[in-house]
Amino acid sequence: MKKRIRSLAILLSAALLLGCVGCRTNSADTGSAAQTKPTTTEEVQNIVDSMSLEEKVAQLFLVQPEAIVDIGTATAAGDATKQAINKTPVGGFVYFSDNLQSEQQVQDMLRNVQKYSEDRIGLPAFLSVDEEGGTVARVASTGRFDVTDVGDMADIGASGDVDQAKQAGDTIGTYLSDLGFNLDFAPDADVLTNPDNTVVKKRSFGSDPRVVSDMSLAVAQGLAQHQVYSVYKHFPGHGATAGDTHQGYAYTDKTLDELKQSELIPFENAIQNNAAFIMAAHISAPHVTGDDTPASLSKTMITDILRGQMGYDGIVVTDAMNMGAVTEQYTSAQAAVKALQAGADLVLMPEDFQEAYQGVLDAVKDGTLTEQRINESVTRIVKVKVHM
Repeated sequence: MKKRIRSLAILLSAALLLGCVGCRTNSADTGSAAQTKPTTTEEVQNIVDSMSLEEKVAQLFLVQPEAIVDIGTATAAGDATKQAINKTPVGGFVYFSDNLQSEQQVQDMLRNVQKYSEDRIGLPAFLSVDEEGGTVARVASTGRFDVTDVGDMADIGASGDVDQAKQAGDTIGTYLSDLGFNLDFAPDADVLTNPDNTVVKKRSFGSDPRVVSDMSLAVAQGLAQHQVYSVYKHFPGHGATAGDTHQGYAYTDKTLDELKQSELIPFENAIQNNAAFIMAAHISAPHVTGDDTPASLSKTMITDILRGQMGYDGIVVTDAMNMGAVTEQYTSAQAAVKALQAGADLVLMPEDFQEAYQGVLDAVKDGTLTEQRINESVTRIVKVKVHM
């Protein structure tokens, strides 16, 4: 199975290269690491068709390495990691400061993980980190790496200088790429419309949606120069909310029309510039959906609005599913299934990965989820991975 997938991926890459001899790459203009699309979907479809249901479901999860390896804090990737990936070839991993001890250690760890994924499933893994700069910088904040902390986005936004945002993305992209990361949970595209919001106060570029749009795109372009994919967050906008989804319920009382006039503008701009990833937050919007369902689990927010009305067909990744806004209301299995039903593609950090993974498999087997729905998400994931 894995050899067949790998061969199909190689054939697809070769076909794309032959089809684009002499073509110019405009990834820096689009705000994503690589936006070239296959001339047809046949090759990608062949890869998806070659995968078992278990392999496809595994690809829908981004987890901490500790979720699949029985270890306190993962700082290396050896035989235990290889065996875990062989058993459950997850879509990728997310790393935190405790996982990152030195340049050589991180490079070795990520290189091994990538090899294990390629050997097992014929596709690379998403190797991700939260590196916005300033208050959220898993690498730069540790003091263990000879890198520049670009500072808070609020300060860059206040400067009004888009070039500073581009340089921030370039700086972050340089050291993340050197370490082996290919996915960054940045930029923060939240418009700070609630002055009492402390969650993204320093992380947002400010209260002007146009400034936030331009600077978010600039950061993404800087990352793209180093083949690091960006994840625009937190749809539909954490800057208008009251409460902290890390702890529990958070909501916006705005209507859809009100969101369109401000909070959704940076995401619309990202979509127009071919964003590969958007993060759906655990933010409730009762005046939009009619209930308190978090956006990350809401079909209205993801399928009807983000995909239907806004025209987004890239990868939707949930915010971390071990946050209080989710765990206080749903089991890991329930949350994962609801996220996929809503239209999400990647389930980030479920509280109990094994429960979530088995829950999705069970949902397909009992008809709660269709395999076609799984295939839609896996297809989006494979379309990105074959260009990495």
